[in-house]
This record gives sequence, C-alpha cells and structure tokens, in this order.
Amino acid sequence: MKKTVTTLADGRELIYYDSADDTVRDAVDPRPLDAVSTSSEIRRDPLLGDSVAIASHRQGRTYHPPADECPLCPSREGRHSEIPDTGYDVVVFENRFPSLAGDSGRCEVVCFTSDHDVSFAGLTEEQAGLVLEAWTDRTADLAELPQVAQVFCFENRGAEIGVTLGHPHGQIYGYPFVTPRTEQMFRSMDSHRAETGRNLFDDVVARELAGGERVVLEGEHWVAFVPYAAHWPYEVHLHPRRRVPDLRELDEAARTEFPQIYLELLRRFDRIFGPGEPPTPYISAWHQAPFRAPGREEFALHLELFTIRRTPGKLKFLAGSESGMNVFINDVPPEAAAQRLREVASE
Repeated sequence: MKKTVTTLADGRELIYYDSADDTVRDAVDPRPLDAVSTSSEIRRDPLLGDSVAIASHRQGRTYHPPADECPLCPSREGRHSEIPDTGYDVVVFENRFPSLAGDSGRCEVVCFTSDHDVSFAGLTEEQAGLVLEAWTDRTADLAELPQVAQVFCFENRGAEIGVTLGHPHGQIYGYPFVTPRTEQMFRSMDSHRAETGRNLFDDVVARELAGGERVVLEGEHWVAFVPYAAHWPYEVHLHPRRRVPDLRELDEAARTEFPQIYLELLRRFDRIFGPGEPPTPYISAWHQAPFRAPGREEFALHLELFTIRRTPGKLKFLAGSESGMNVFINDVPPEAAAQRLREVASE
C-alpha cells in the first residue's frame, strides 16, 4: 500500500491509499474554496450523562446531488470535486460539514472506490483489503491526536438510512469522549469478569460457536453470528477469533481473510429479501476500544452489521419503546434471521 498525504484548497487533509507503490498523486485542488467554518460543540445531558454534538452548520451540506455532480467522484472533464485526481483506489479526507471538529474531535469521509455505480459488496477482495488498511491507518493516526478518545469507522448504505450521497463511501469519527454504547459494554465486561473471572466477549463468541444455531459464517480467523438478543431484524456481529482491542492489532492472517468473509456477508444481506428487491439498506459499524480507557485490552474489536428493513417494503422504525425508553422490540427471531442468512448463500 502507498499512502500519499495532501491538502484541499481550503486546507483540509486528503489522503490517497493506492495498491501500486509507484502511483503518483500530485493533482492540485483548483477550487476557490473558503476556509471551513464550523459551529460544532459538545453538550452533556445532565439526566442521562451522555453527550450530544450540536452542529448547526451541517444544515447546508450537500443533499442528493445528481450523479454527474457527485462530490466524491474523481475530478474529470473540467468538473472539480473533493478528489482532485482523475481516479483513485481509496481516498480519505476531512469532512467539509463535520459533526465533530477541532477540540470536539474529527470527522473524515472514506471513499471506497472511484466507481460511482458499485457498492462495497461489488468490490474485489483486493479493494476491500485496501479499505481495511485505510481504516487501520486512520485509527493509528487519529490515536495520536490528544482530542480523540475513540475512533469509529462505519458505513451507512441506502436512502432509508439517511444517506445523502450515492457514491460508495463511509465515515470515520474521532470522538473526544468514550461513546455511551462503549461505556455500557465496558460495564458489562467488568461485571462479567468480577462474577466469572473470564472475558465477556470470549464467552459470547464461545457460546455462539458451541450452539451454532445463530452462526452465519465461519472462517479460520473470523466468525459471524446473529446475536442472542439482536436489536434489529437482521443483525450480524463479526469477530476475529483472536481477540484484539482495535484494528491495529489484527495479525496478517486475519487481515487476509477479512475481505472474503465481509464481502460474503454483504452479498448475503443484499439477497435476504429475494430477487427483484432493491439493495438492502444497512449500517456497518466497527467497535474499537477507546485509546486510553483502563482495561482496553479486555475489549474485543468487532463489526456490527444490521439493516432497518424487516420484510420486503417495510422498515423497522424506532417508535415509542425504542426511541422513548431505549427498549427494542424485534419482530424477527435471531435464530430465523441466522437461518435466512445461511439459506441465501446459494441463491
């Protein structure tokens, strides 16, 4: 992998990740851009104890542009985009409309490919492996920033999720705090250790492997399963068999196998609801240990993949119980979801 760091016209950082070591990236961004101005601030909720990012400047962000005006496509034929070059493998740049900025953290955009018309599931294993390298490299770089406590790499796919740009891309958030979901995992992890003397994540994975009814895919270095208490209609957790706290700690064997397992999962997600159905909307989210949290070595890096579609033409809405009290109600039994995801392997 070759990494080339440059800047856009307004001073934002842009990074090319290329498979070929001899690739030259010297294109200059000629756009007359003003410096990015943000109004992001973090406010603490005194009742719940969590944090909310207030970012009013995001109201003006780019919203569903036509394909020939996509800001994530390469710059070609006189049209200049966020990527100055005429093509790229994988590129990462600072978001022009960040939810978190400055002392309040950092937001980046990850473009998986220069091809506007494919999805992540349509990438080759080599391309998916390069995305993994980019996620890992950004995690390592952001870990050096004093204002970043935790890095979250994720992809939102589909208009139903709220995606405003159709180009295949994801995002990376560098939070200035440990997220509430991660804090809850740490509390559960600590309680389990105190009660049993064992690691919670190891026991969860071992239970799923022993039972097998919720296992979707197994590789030599990864295992994917529908969790026992899945919140979403179709939800899969992907764990490396060797527990590590974050992407930086994956060994070469796990890195090599990851594209095979992950691409197969995504392709099965697109087949869940049968032929003729539109692509399945999903959120794919890496859970990594906070950088400076006590006990971080006990945390298990894993990816959570889920869809808000519960059946053809119908979505799972977060209504009263979910949104008001954070108590999820799932209409699809996890065992049935796992069975369906196993069935679609041959469709």
